[in-house]
Amino acid sequence: MLTVDFRRLPLLEKDLVLDAGCGEGRHTFHCFRSNCSILGVDLDKKSLLKARWVLAQMEKRRDGNGRVLFLRGDTLRFPFRTGTFDKIICAEVIEHIRDDRLGIAELARILKPSGIIAITVPTTMTERIYNELSDEYFRTPGGHIRIVKPKEMAACMEENHLRVYAVSFAHAFHTPYWMLRCLAGLHDEKARIPAAYRKFLHLSLFSPPLRIIEKVLNYFFPKSIVLYAQKV
Repeated sequence: MLTVDFRRLPLLEKDLVLDAGCGEGRHTFHCFRSNCSILGVDLDKKSLLKARWVLAQMEKRRDGNGRVLFLRGDTLRFPFRTGTFDKIICAEVIEHIRDDRLGIAELARILKPSGIIAITVPTTMTERIYNELSDEYFRTPGGHIRIVKPKEMAACMEENHLRVYAVSFAHAFHTPYWMLRCLAGLHDEKARIPAAYRKFLHLSLFSPPLRIIEKVLNYFFPKSIVLYAQKV
């Protein structure tokens, strides 16, 4: 389940890619299949262990020829030289940090001139809905701590010489899922209705017709918005 549209973030075989806040590795795995060199960084040790296990299975199946290194680290403090990476992916991270301006400035610093970055955040609309439905939504440790306004984020990117050239939307099917989670109890992952809907989400990953329907619905109530920019 990718949030970034790689038609708008084209990968080249020799690219050095940073997946900042890689989680369980979904975007890293796509880069691996594209034969890039990828560094996946995340603070959550459990997610990194899962990502390493999946990568090992992919390597056994020869499902890609990229080079991958997973590191546990802070997405606000990168020990890399200025202009290190050709491409950067930062998916669903900014809403978890308090100083988004510092985070974006640091990502811009380590991106090469003419390099490309994709930053994804939840839409303002869905975050406001979830906040209305659940008092816990912005109070859960490790969860979202604030609503990110895309226009303000785009302005911050421009201030750091990241020229936004494209916008895309994703995960419309997830919008009602999190509404159901909020209504049923945000931390009750076994609640019947959200659990049943989760089976539908899994089915949609392997159904071309459902993927087409979701692409259409992304124009109406997407869960995530993606900003693509080039360093100038």
